[in-house]
Amino acid sequence: MEAAVDSKKSVNSPGRSYSMERTRNIGIAAHIDAGKTTTTERILFYTGLIHKMGDVDDGNTVTDWMEQERERGITITSAATTCYWTQKDDGVEKLFTGIAHRINIIDTPGHVDFTAEVERSMRVLDGAVAVFCGVAGVQPQSETVWRQATKYNVPRIAFVNKMDRIGANFENAVAEMRKKLGAYAYPVVIPIGKEDFLKGVIDIVSEKAIIYDDGDTIGLNYHVTDVPEEHKERVAAARAELIDAISNKDDLIAELVIENKPISVAVLKNAIRRLTCKIELVPVLCGSAFKKKGVQPLVDAVIDYLPSPLDIPPAVGLEPGNETNKIEVPSDDNGKFCSLAFKLWTDPFVGKLIFFRVYSGQLKKGDTIYNPRTRKRERVSRVMMIQADKRIDVETTFAGDIAALVGLRNITTGDTLCDENFDIILEPPTFPEPVISMAVEPKTKQDREKMGEGLQRLAEEDPTFRCFTNEETGQLIIAGMGELHLEIIRDRLFREFKVEANSGAPQIAYRETITKAAEGEGKFIRQSGGRGQYGHALVTIQPNERGKGIEVENKIVGGAIPKEYIPAVIDGVEEAIKGGVMAGYQMVDVKVQVVDGSFHEVDSNELAFKMAGIFAFKDACKKAFPILLEPIMKVEVTTPDEYQGDLLGDLNRRRGRIISIENKNNSTILFSEVPLAEMFGYATAIRSLSKGRAAYSMEPFSFEQVPASIVATIMDTVKVKPSRT
Repeated sequence: MEAAVDSKKSVNSPGRSYSMERTRNIGIAAHIDAGKTTTTERILFYTGLIHKMGDVDDGNTVTDWMEQERERGITITSAATTCYWTQKDDGVEKLFTGIAHRINIIDTPGHVDFTAEVERSMRVLDGAVAVFCGVAGVQPQSETVWRQATKYNVPRIAFVNKMDRIGANFENAVAEMRKKLGAYAYPVVIPIGKEDFLKGVIDIVSEKAIIYDDGDTIGLNYHVTDVPEEHKERVAAARAELIDAISNKDDLIAELVIENKPISVAVLKNAIRRLTCKIELVPVLCGSAFKKKGVQPLVDAVIDYLPSPLDIPPAVGLEPGNETNKIEVPSDDNGKFCSLAFKLWTDPFVGKLIFFRVYSGQLKKGDTIYNPRTRKRERVSRVMMIQADKRIDVETTFAGDIAALVGLRNITTGDTLCDENFDIILEPPTFPEPVISMAVEPKTKQDREKMGEGLQRLAEEDPTFRCFTNEETGQLIIAGMGELHLEIIRDRLFREFKVEANSGAPQIAYRETITKAAEGEGKFIRQSGGRGQYGHALVTIQPNERGKGIEVENKIVGGAIPKEYIPAVIDGVEEAIKGGVMAGYQMVDVKVQVVDGSFHEVDSNELAFKMAGIFAFKDACKKAFPILLEPIMKVEVTTPDEYQGDLLGDLNRRRGRIISIENKNNSTILFSEVPLAEMFGYATAIRSLSKGRAAYSMEPFSFEQVPASIVATIMDTVKVKPSRT
């Protein structure tokens, strides 16, 4: 194994303490309450970073460091931390026994309201540990984070947690990964016992049992033994299934199977590593992070199976202004500096922190970096490594590192930071649009001044949070991903920026669109004795494919409108699209073509043609049967059987559409699609109907037409009369 490490030393700078081969950048991702933060806390303890384990319920974990996180017992912001692990020679064969590795960990939120934190973390990670609840299996947000990892081609291993809980079923969890996620998932570790009788785990690759002492409260004392007699048949079957699955994907293992030759532990582990790095296999482990069982094998698996920065394809960027010219950025300390800013955070002590992932080259304190988006250079004054809420100043960062910068201006999430002579733009992370909004109003004049600054900083940090002023009502509107998201924003305004504010009921981010093609004409003619104004435009509109967005095309021929005025017409059309035609909501999925018009040699100007564009678009929309769209949420309700009827009735009352009903572990799971407008206060309702025994989760799903019976109510709310069409 050392020979393989030596062969790549040319990419490593002599100044770094851990080579890239011995670096892992991983994220811990899962559905809410699957045990991500507890798992992270145990990893930090066993790697020696902390000397006392915290618990989420006690509010003293390392990665949940915000006051709001500790009060609520949930993760709100992704926290980065670094630990070190040396695999022990304890009888279980490993690939890197005795070699120290550095692991950069990002603990991500599980709540759908904070999905942006998972999105941007996945963009810069090399691997991920997907945590699943041994009782609930694959849950809605499990699917969401899995899709996010797939979107950014992140290799992953799975950890089935909570195997000590009543109803835990390891085989069911693996089966659901295959069925619901389409994962090529196969166990490399299986449990010894379950629920109250969980004793430890068996490594089926090495065919060794890891049994934890019952009296040990911190999980440090365990014994590695041969597989107990009563489990040998089960282990042999699981190992045969694993080898068969790998042989379908790996030629070396397939050859050994065909020739009926023995497969050594090292050969099998190398094959698992190859397939995992290529995202062709998901090794599955299990344990109980809370009961401190199975965590050390998980850290070993992170080292053995997840990729280093050298094991994944090079990052790919585009040359600014030339989207066809793709540029590869191989991981190399000696290459030109290139990094991606993936997160901004306001620290009360050091100011604005810019978290960045280095893909190539080195960055030293005092160096100058270049931002291709703004075309500006800035000098780096401080570079820090992050340990959750602690900052450690460093002199240099290397390829593969995740670190933070202080004091830079005009940086936004997704910016590429690089050498000036290496002009490149890396693909930024993408974020969903806000689905809920509310009006906020400062209580005093001093609060008004502080509120503006606070909201601006929070919007810089969080790409899914928006704040704007409604031009018609003059209200300040904040928009986000859910009620909890906006509640946290308000709480942070109060605690961090000392702003007291009143808030109105959350408003839904409706959308408008059209249902048929139409043509519209707009004229703007003014005569006031002197030079007048003249603009005249004709446009055609038609529905675009759902999800395709807005397309505006210039189809003017023969100079009906001079070239210099066509952008003004398009500006007018785009402005009208933002304001909608029915209730003032933004329009979506519309295709617009500017087809004709006329001009006056003296009186025509840009303002006149912009107004003509606005009038033409609105005229066309009136004939195109505009409709209102509302956000639909995918809702999953888990309830004891006796409350199924009441909860089904409540979902139907909320205009919900029941998709399917499943029975699992003496519980009923209701899958439904419900308009967001009907979901306010649902947390209280479900507790009341089920005596506190049911739980639910929801995530954005789609936009659908608002029923005619509801449209009039919405129009009254926004004080707009419905169109006669």
